Order: sequence, then C-alpha cells, then structure tokens
Amino acid sequence: MASYILLLTLAPEGREKMMKNPGSVHEAQDAIKVPGAYVLGQYGVLGDYDFVYIVEAPDNDSAARFSLELGVYAGVHVVTMPAIPLARLEHPRSADSGEDLEQATMTPPGQGAI
Repeated sequence: MASYILLLTLAPEGREKMMKNPGSVHEAQDAIKVPGAYVLGQYGVLGDYDFVYIVEAPDNDSAARFSLELGVYAGVHVVTMPAIPLARLEHPRSADSGEDLEQATMTPPGQGAI
C-alpha cells in the first residue's frame, strides 16, 4: 500500500456545505468507496489549506479516484501527493543485502515518528 497526502481547500460550494453541515468534510470518507483506499487521518490546518487527509491506497489510480470523489462530494479543491517514507531514501535497496525494504520503512509504535 502506498501513502498519500491530500491538501484540501474549500471551494465556494464546500463552504456552503460546511455552513449547513459542519461535519460534511469528515463525513466524506464514509461516503467514498474506492476499493483498497482508506483514510488514516484527517486534520484541520491553518494556512494555505483548510484540511489535510492522509490516505492509503493500492496505487496512483485509486488515490486519484479517491481525490476526485472527495472533491466532488465535499466541495473541495484537492492537491494529492504520494508520500515516500524517508527510510526508502536512506536505505538503498540491494539485492544481495537481504534487507527487507518494508521493515526498513516501519517505525515501531512510540519510536519517534511525528
């Protein structure tokens, strides 16, 4: 599974939805059905964007489909970025090293991940 960061900005229709139903953006995750894609976290943020979603999806096509449906359902503009674990950049994969790349990307609970 790949991780994706989605940056959301309310469109005018999204603002109207929020005024009528403040939970509309949060409820979107239950309404969107993309096989294999699910929301790991949702955050309201200050600055250029209104919300941040962290999503896991099996591939870019699924992530794009999720983003498209989220934009339509919640009335938001979405910027979708694939997230690459830093361990994949720090530990070059070597066929003869025997190192399991998945193990290199996993941080044990409570062991320093933000």
